[in-house]
Amino acid sequence: MKIGIIGAGNIGGNLTRRLTSLGHDVSVANSRGPHTLTALAEETGATPVTVAEAARGAEVVVVTVPLKNVPDLPSGLFDGAAEGFAVIDTGNYYPGRDGKIEAIENGLTESRWTEQHIGHPVIKAFNGTYAEDILDKPLPAGDPGRIALPVAGDDETAKATVRDLIDALGFDTVDAGGIDESWRQQPDTPVYGLRAGTAEVTRALAEASPERPETFRA
Repeated sequence: MKIGIIGAGNIGGNLTRRLTSLGHDVSVANSRGPHTLTALAEETGATPVTVAEAARGAEVVVVTVPLKNVPDLPSGLFDGAAEGFAVIDTGNYYPGRDGKIEAIENGLTESRWTEQHIGHPVIKAFNGTYAEDILDKPLPAGDPGRIALPVAGDDETAKATVRDLIDALGFDTVDAGGIDESWRQQPDTPVYGLRAGTAEVTRALAEASPERPETFRA
C-alpha cells in the first residue's frame, strides 16, 4: 500500500518505521523539508518528500502535526491521492501549545475542526497512543495481551481500511463511532493513553463525558 505521512515527530516517525517494515511504500514529510529527513529515510527506506507531495498516489494519508499547524497545510494537499484514499488524524488540541481555538472550546470535536481545515473526512486514530508503543507493544491477533485502539470516523470504508492497517501493525481496534462522537477519545478521557484490550477500551469510551475538562481548556 502507498502511504503518505505528514509529520515526522514521535508518532509519525514510529509509524514510518513500522509501516516500512511491513513492506508499505511510505513517503514522509515535515515542515522543515525533505533534507531534514535523510536519517529517517536511510533507516527505514521511506521516501522524504515535501508536504505538498506527501499524498500523491497515497491510499492512506496520515496527518500527524500539531493542531495549530493544520490551517497552514497547503491547499490542494490531496491532489493526486489515490481514489477512495483515507486520511488518519492523530491530532489533539493542547491549548498550551496550540493557543485558544474557539470552535473546539465551544464543543466542536477536534477531528471535525481538522476536517473543516483540510477539506476531507478523517479517521481519528493513534491520538491517545504512546509513540513508543507503536514499536514496542504490537502482538499477534488473538494474543490476550494485545492493546486495542479506538478508531472514529464517518466513512465506513475508510474506517475499515484504517482498522485493517492497525491490525497489521499488531493492535486490536474498537469502533468509537463517528467524528461527532470522537470527543470520547480526546485528551483526558478515560480511553486516552489507556493500554488495554477491547473490553476495557469499549468500557472507557462509554464512560467518557462530552464536557471538555478544565485541564484542556484555554
